[in-house]
Amino acid sequence: MNTHLSEGKAQEKILIIGSTNTDMVVKTTNLPRPGETVIGGSFLMNPGGKGANQAVAAARLGADIIFVCKTGDDIFGRESVKNFEKEGINTSYVFKDALHASGVALITVDEKAENCIAVASGANACLLPSDIDKASAAFEEASVVLMQLEIPMETVECVAEKAFALGKKVILNPAPAQPLSDKLLSCLYMIIPNETEAEMLTGIKVTDLASMNAVEQCFARKGVKNTVITLGSKGSYAGSSIQSVADKMIKPEGVIVPANKVKAVDTTAAGDVYCGALAVALSEGKSLPEALSFATAASSISVTRMGAQASAPSREEVDVILRK
Repeated sequence: MNTHLSEGKAQEKILIIGSTNTDMVVKTTNLPRPGETVIGGSFLMNPGGKGANQAVAAARLGADIIFVCKTGDDIFGRESVKNFEKEGINTSYVFKDALHASGVALITVDEKAENCIAVASGANACLLPSDIDKASAAFEEASVVLMQLEIPMETVECVAEKAFALGKKVILNPAPAQPLSDKLLSCLYMIIPNETEAEMLTGIKVTDLASMNAVEQCFARKGVKNTVITLGSKGSYAGSSIQSVADKMIKPEGVIVPANKVKAVDTTAAGDVYCGALAVALSEGKSLPEALSFATAASSISVTRMGAQASAPSREEVDVILRK
């Protein structure tokens, strides 16, 4: 049972399926170039992984979370499960792999809060459709299903098809970016790429509102109902289209919600906090512009703190910003 109680707490459960890692972070003045050694400052070891980051972020914002992932049979995996339970996350479907280590990420963060990340996927790469079959009850309970791309694509596609068939809202954060099948896209209620991922997936460079609308149209033709593009310090974009009887796209103008002005110290999990918060807002029935504002407030707090899951704010903190 989630203990992060607040006004507006999600009534519907959210199913999050994805990766869990242990992040090893070094702060430096600048990011090293190939072959260069940079003497760093502080070292931090934190729980991370896109799936876990989004699950923790959503749980702290008051949502009832079921998390499906796979860890190794090691200390990193055991500590991850303890952390999920502490956050009030349902861990009934956290699977253990005796043959592979838990996932690890090596992260360097510079003084401008930019980062570079190398990930050893470990057990995350072994979360398979057969595991998803064991979590069928979780699909029945949830109204929203959120995924990323740090688990096998065959598993992502399996989840999307299963959730779509049950009438669930399927949200995909396509990170790290890789080709997506038309069948997968047709199952999506929402896709949430950043500018780079949007360009990689559509071939359209994101430069202005017109190009963002073009990205949205590209996804809409594949059946995606809503497109949200995260724009870093510039905020985020949201748009949706409907298809007419004449098979033409009817495009409303997309909207851009500006980012809150803050002093960033670490952007490592800002996108994950944003995605988790957006899922929470949608599960509560908020409109798309309201959901963007809610997610923007949450991510603006996260970038002012070091760490991945450690940076995720509480619902109370987000509500204070929204009231202002």
